[in-house]
Amino acid sequence: MTVLEQAGAAASAPPRKRRRRRASAFTTADKLVLTVMLGVPSLLHLGLVWFPTLGSILLSFTEWDGIGGVEDIAFVGVQNYTDILTTYPRFWPALWNNLTWLVFLLVLPTMFGLFMAVLLDRKLRMGRIYQSVLYLPMMLSLALIGFIWQLIYQPDQGLLNNLLGTANDHPTNWLGDPDINLYAVLVAAGWRHAGYVMLLFLAGLKAVDPSLKEAAALDGATGWQTFWHVTLPALKPVNIVVLVITVIESLRAFDIVYIINKGRQGLELLSILVTDNIIGEASRIGWGSALAVVLLLISMGFIITYLMQTFRKEERP
Repeated sequence: MTVLEQAGAAASAPPRKRRRRRASAFTTADKLVLTVMLGVPSLLHLGLVWFPTLGSILLSFTEWDGIGGVEDIAFVGVQNYTDILTTYPRFWPALWNNLTWLVFLLVLPTMFGLFMAVLLDRKLRMGRIYQSVLYLPMMLSLALIGFIWQLIYQPDQGLLNNLLGTANDHPTNWLGDPDINLYAVLVAAGWRHAGYVMLLFLAGLKAVDPSLKEAAALDGATGWQTFWHVTLPALKPVNIVVLVITVIESLRAFDIVYIINKGRQGLELLSILVTDNIIGEASRIGWGSALAVVLLLISMGFIITYLMQTFRKEERP
């Protein structure tokens, strides 16, 4: 048989079925590592977040002083919520203060953080130094910030009254006056919040495609038109993150107020009321849990409403 005949016979012969062993994408060790890495954080999240949340919701329908066992817990239905809304004099001022806190952080510190991010994105001279200085307050805890601003707001020896020249002649009691102490604390909280927002917006600006800005410039768009029609829509994911963080920060504010005067004399917040009712002298676990649920519903209401509106706009042609 010639070489050509052998080649023809080989070509006409049916192909042999090769047994291919499908290599597994993950080995047993990889699966074990993934299970541990996903399972442990999930269990911790369920145990430290969701189970206590469900427990608070169940306790909000009960009356319990925290002493004794399960047999001492009395079911009262929605009575705690009714009493909080109708007979608890500290609830509505605290709710108003929380909403004021939220609006303030959404407007002034957020706008200032966005403004500084836009300036730093233009690669200013010594921009790294400015960025570090603005972000530095975020490295401090709210309790420490409250202590620092206590020194600034002191009536007699505080920095602010000395700069205004009123330290010796009718000094302003910035933290003791119920009419102005909330806004004084908001300045301190906004000082910390602005740096964090600036860093988030700056990261979002770095991800914007430069070709979009160049195309807008070629079309004759001004700097403001480019920012409003090109840059700002590209920051939509960052805007959602900033909104969620701002809502959480404003509604869980506790440290800075508690370190100043324990949430009294015009500085009442819902988080303070939760603490006072659960671990305070009254020790009303049901009331404190009901207040915590109200706080949860308010925060989820803002976030879910914004997300639904955002997704609806994206679905429209």
